[in-house]
Amino acid sequence: MTLPAVPGPEPDRADTAAPDAVLPEGGSSSLADGEWHRLHPLTPLFKGGLVLIIVAGIVISNMRERLIGWVVSLFAPDEAKYMGYGGDPVDWVLENNLILLVLLGVLALAIVLVLVFWLVWRFHQFRITGDHVEVRKGIVFRAHRRAPLDRVQGVNLTRPFPARVIGLAKLEVVGAGTDANVELEYLATTRAESIRADILRLASGARAARELARNGDAIPGAAAPTGMTAQLVGSMNDGVSGLIQGVDLQDVAPESVVKIPTGRLVGSQLISAVLWVLFFGAIYVTVVVSAFIGMTADGESGADVTVAMLGITFGMGIPLVIAVVGITWSQISKSLRYSIAPTPDGVRITYGLLTTITETLPPGRIFAVEVTQSLLWRPFGWWAVKINRMSGKSAAQQQSSTAQQFNVVLPVGKRADVERVLSLILPDAPQADIPLVWEHGILGPVPGDPYKTIPRRAWWHRPFSWRRHGYAVTDFGVLLRRGAVWRKLAVFPLARLQGVSIAQGPIDRLQRVAGGQVHSVTGPISGTLSGLERDDALELLDRVSRAAADAAARDHTHRWGEQESAVGSGVVADAVNAAALDAVEAVDAVDAAALDAGRPQAPAVEPEQRSE
Repeated sequence: MTLPAVPGPEPDRADTAAPDAVLPEGGSSSLADGEWHRLHPLTPLFKGGLVLIIVAGIVISNMRERLIGWVVSLFAPDEAKYMGYGGDPVDWVLENNLILLVLLGVLALAIVLVLVFWLVWRFHQFRITGDHVEVRKGIVFRAHRRAPLDRVQGVNLTRPFPARVIGLAKLEVVGAGTDANVELEYLATTRAESIRADILRLASGARAARELARNGDAIPGAAAPTGMTAQLVGSMNDGVSGLIQGVDLQDVAPESVVKIPTGRLVGSQLISAVLWVLFFGAIYVTVVVSAFIGMTADGESGADVTVAMLGITFGMGIPLVIAVVGITWSQISKSLRYSIAPTPDGVRITYGLLTTITETLPPGRIFAVEVTQSLLWRPFGWWAVKINRMSGKSAAQQQSSTAQQFNVVLPVGKRADVERVLSLILPDAPQADIPLVWEHGILGPVPGDPYKTIPRRAWWHRPFSWRRHGYAVTDFGVLLRRGAVWRKLAVFPLARLQGVSIAQGPIDRLQRVAGGQVHSVTGPISGTLSGLERDDALELLDRVSRAAADAAARDHTHRWGEQESAVGSGVVADAVNAAALDAVEAVDAVDAAALDAGRPQAPAVEPEQRSE
């Protein structure tokens, strides 16, 4: 939402607290206090100011003669004639004693840029209340964005390499809608870590979180310097130290449950690059053969044909090689330094060589999981794991390689690695479903296959994988098994299923088969099935519809902290009831002693009703 407004005086900080804010007491330094805070002073520079300065430098270096001539004609038209000078403009400035004027101009330009950057930073603020994360920015045109905490799908911490050197990080609160993310860029790394912990703690719905905030429970690292100079010096010191020592040490605690050897990671990407080599190689060979046949038919000499082939090689072959190398290196650099570990607020995944990304996936935010294996990986026993999650990005943003990287939770791993990752991202999956995932699913079919597959008469729907193509339904989720050359096994948890549908065309109606689709959020995992027996398709629709409603009613992982609070409340209630029973027994003992002594009895005390 963007509204035109005239910047006014900033309200007093004491008046900016939201009515539902989690206001800490006892001097807590937590930033989740309901008050407006500013980002790092270098934010305007990294959000576009650096590009502006570079572009301005290029323009000035290429047009400095015209710029100097324009300035001279403006301030001293009769004293010097610059346009007739044929030497270097810097020498001309020195010869005419105009260096002071030039320096004053550069200083004025620097002051204007600093003033503009300061105004942009001054009017860019954020606050965290008990229910929302809000950001407001803009000088003439103001923008105000708000993300409800109970709709948070994850919190990503990104450190682009230039910002990482200075000790800055970008925090992205992933929302549930399209283009619903709230970005806090940039913050000092320690402050970003504390804000991420605050957001996840509040988004969990734990009543104890608010009590801890009121009692002054500070998040480690939240006591970041608030002054502009202190933030600049502190973030730069942290950035240089972190670049030497490794800024991600705290992100991988507890220790990653999966270790990917660098050789395996590089080898898997090189093997995958073979597909790109074949693709671009086919294009190159087609162009070369077509050119050779055409020139031969026209009677061109051998020397002309050789020159033409060399031209095609340098004009097309070398760029294709550069493209393949660039794509492969991009995939390798994004997957290096990978780690995945459980935390109280969800699964934390860290990866990236130069630009490091740390994302935290809270429980209940994963809508589908898929284990895949290409034909080239099969001899090595390597697998990859992808997920469907709400990214909060628009359709165009989801097509970028960076956005797609957020859907990969295991770039490459052995079976043991896949099992560890699945146990983290699907902790509620029962042990009884493991054979359906591995023996019958990924490695199947085997004798006694429980999957509903394509009948032989409809083999043409999937000529190579019709024996594997099918589904199975459990109390936990829907399992889709597909692919023979590229094996895939997808798991759709019933509690987070978006819907199910079946369809039947005229040809399918003649063959008594139908197609089905399990609906999930937008992502790399598709829930499409084809060529199923008509009765199997109807069973899929009926059984999944009923099971999904029951599972959604039982699921409370979207407010995962409430369960811990409920457990804590039960313990406190038990202690209170036990104390009440002890008090009743004590009164009974006093009454018995009073009866023996002939004195009046003490008033009776009724025990409190026991909490369930």
